[in-house]
Amino acid sequence: MAADKLSTRHLLGIKDINLNDIELIFETADNFKEVINRPIKKVPSLRDITIANIFFENSTRTKLSFELAEKRLSADVVNFAASSSSVSKGETLIDTVNNILAMKVDMVVMRHPYAGAGQFLSRHINAQIVNAGDGAHEHPTQALLDAFSIREKLGDVAGKKVVIVGDILHSRVAISNILCLQKLGAEVMVCGPTTLIPKHIGALGVKVEHDLIKALNWCDVANMLRIQLERMDIKYFPTGREYSMMYGLNKQILDNLDKEIVVMHPGPINRGVEITSDVADSKQSIILNQVENGVAVRMAVLYLLASQKDS
Repeated sequence: MAADKLSTRHLLGIKDINLNDIELIFETADNFKEVINRPIKKVPSLRDITIANIFFENSTRTKLSFELAEKRLSADVVNFAASSSSVSKGETLIDTVNNILAMKVDMVVMRHPYAGAGQFLSRHINAQIVNAGDGAHEHPTQALLDAFSIREKLGDVAGKKVVIVGDILHSRVAISNILCLQKLGAEVMVCGPTTLIPKHIGALGVKVEHDLIKALNWCDVANMLRIQLERMDIKYFPTGREYSMMYGLNKQILDNLDKEIVVMHPGPINRGVEITSDVADSKQSIILNQVENGVAVRMAVLYLLASQKDS
């Protein structure tokens, strides 16, 4: 049985939480998953809490998922798209957030292009911070929902072999996933072209493989990452077509494996690049489960952090 409260006031990264925290989040998410599958999907748990979603980078899916989680918990929600606001007029991160805190906000969900932005903020303001992605650093709620989805599909994460395929170099999802899966007792491998695998990734205790077929034969779960073209300042591979031929997952490859594996993708999918449509829509894919679980896991995180305020 997990502890009954989180060991931290914020959720800044997977490296800042422990196994008990993860198990508590999962147990709480199990309960919320029942709630969101009921006819009345709302609970009054955060009725007196105001949450500001501050996104300094564009994001549709994560922002919608957080907003839905907040509304399901009956929180008051303030949305702030920083890219189209005073930030473009030179206002600093602290100014922006202090202005929002002056409106008496209890919690800030923030996505920012710079690694460590959430950490910086947590030292300067009083509200609780949830990191919704900072640069190529961490994306803790994505890692939690991915691990939660594996647990739901396979019964447990411990002892499972998970390969993360693709653009590891620019991916905050990859780093958070590696840390989360290892804390839960999974074995992790990364697979992709040499140019997209960070030099010292082996120091994290992961296996490195450049041959997709070998990686797929090794794993129980394949997490296919999106190619982060918007973060690439140079060409890391010749063409999308060549990448797809070497590291794209299609139905033929899947059917030729000597076992059934689970296929995941954090989205949004470049169909035909990382995976083909017939793989994305196959019975081995849990991509839509990930989306549904994202709401339940984010509800759990917000609820548990909010209950810290009273302790």
